[in-house]
Amino acid sequence: MSTQPEKQTEALYLEDLHKTYRTGTLQVPVLKGVNFDVKRGEFIGIMGSSGSGKSTLLNILGMLDKPTSGTYRIDGIAVETLSDRDLTTIRNIKIGFVFQAFNLFAHLTVQENIEVPMIYAGVSKHIRRETACRTAEKVRLAHRLDHRPTQLSGGECQRVAIARALVNNPTFILADEPTGNLDEKTGSEIMALFHELHRNGTTIVMVTHNPQYEKEYDRIIYLRNGRKWRVVNNLEHTSEEFETE
Repeated sequence: MSTQPEKQTEALYLEDLHKTYRTGTLQVPVLKGVNFDVKRGEFIGIMGSSGSGKSTLLNILGMLDKPTSGTYRIDGIAVETLSDRDLTTIRNIKIGFVFQAFNLFAHLTVQENIEVPMIYAGVSKHIRRETACRTAEKVRLAHRLDHRPTQLSGGECQRVAIARALVNNPTFILADEPTGNLDEKTGSEIMALFHELHRNGTTIVMVTHNPQYEKEYDRIIYLRNGRKWRVVNNLEHTSEEFETE
């Protein structure tokens, strides 16, 4: 957890966010007016039990889905106004994804996996190679650049995924249960790496159900029944609760 003063530049902003799914004639509300923002340099945890709306919120934050109503801004850009093509472009540049299942390409080397977002961003081969090598050093995998995922441990695979998430210098890293497939020791090592990135200024939003890490975030936003019901600020040692259904 950072001890640095909170940076005031807005990275993300959500206001009265709703998401309703339709099944035939039935409407199923999943998010029911979610509000919060994320400042640059924050390490935010989003927690909630099954059915709380956590997965739906994750998809909206990752620009994989659009809200039914409400506002979602990333770097001041209103996501709901974007075309599908613009969504794809901005998603690749402004969001670094880290998944529970790593989602690496088995036929590619570590270096090639790290380069993938830069290929979509149109970065030249020379710059891609330099950036991939430099980023691999940050996650202590410079000696593994020529290996493939099947030759790596789970912790090493997650380090590749983190390196891949960093290469386009995104607005924030969106991590979905990044320690879920790892043993406790390796999971702690990956969390330590996230903290190192955070100390160096990376904004991180981590979606998890693991209460083991509650004290490690700057703030934790808890969801219940599709609403924000509690916010804990570990930097200021405060807790605020909100009414839910």
